Amino acid sequence: MSETYLKGEKITLEEIMDARENRVIIQQELLQKYPTCTLLSATMNIPGPVKTNEQLRNAFLTVIKEINTLFLPEKLVVCKHQELNTGSEYYLVLNETPEGLKKKLIQVEETHIYGRLMDLDVIYLKDHRLCSISRTALNHKPRTCFICDEEAKICGRQRRHSIEEMQQTISQLIEKGKMK
Repeated sequence: MSETYLKGEKITLEEIMDARENRVIIQQELLQKYPTCTLLSATMNIPGPVKTNEQLRNAFLTVIKEINTLFLPEKLVVCKHQELNTGSEYYLVLNETPEGLKKKLIQVEETHIYGRLMDLDVIYLKDHRLCSISRTALNHKPRTCFICDEEAKICGRQRRHSIEEMQQTISQLIEKGKMK
C-alpha cells in the first residue's frame, strides 16, 4: 500500500479556519445573487494537515463529474470550482429544492466509491440567513466513520482513531477506486 496519497503541502489550523470563513462568504454571495436557488457546497473530509494532492483532487473531480450528470442543464444556474492548498472547493447553484438536492447527494455519498470522502452541503436562504439541510432531516442515518462504521461525529468527538489510521483508510479507498 502506498502512503503517497496523503503527502503534500501541510497547512495550519489558521489556514483551515480562514478557508472556512471564505467559503461562508462565497456561499452568502452566491445565494444573495440567486436567492430563490439552492446551493451545493462541496469539499472533502480529509483529516490531518495535508488537505490536497493530485490523488485527492482526482477523487474529488470524479465525484463532481458524477454530481453534474444528475441535473438537467436548465436546472444549473452557476458553478464555481477552486483548487486551494486547503482543498478542492466546488459550488453549484441550482433551481432545485433543498430537499430534492440533498436526496440526490445522499445517493452519491452512499454509492460512489469516493462518496464517503465528500462533504456535500446543501445551503439555501431562509429569512435572508444561510440554512442547511441535514441527512437526518430527510430520515437518513448520520454519516458513518471512515474506519468503524459508527456515527462519524461521535468518533470524531471521542477521537477514537488516530489521524494516521484515518489517512491509511483513505489511501486504501483511493487505491481501490483507481482499480475500478
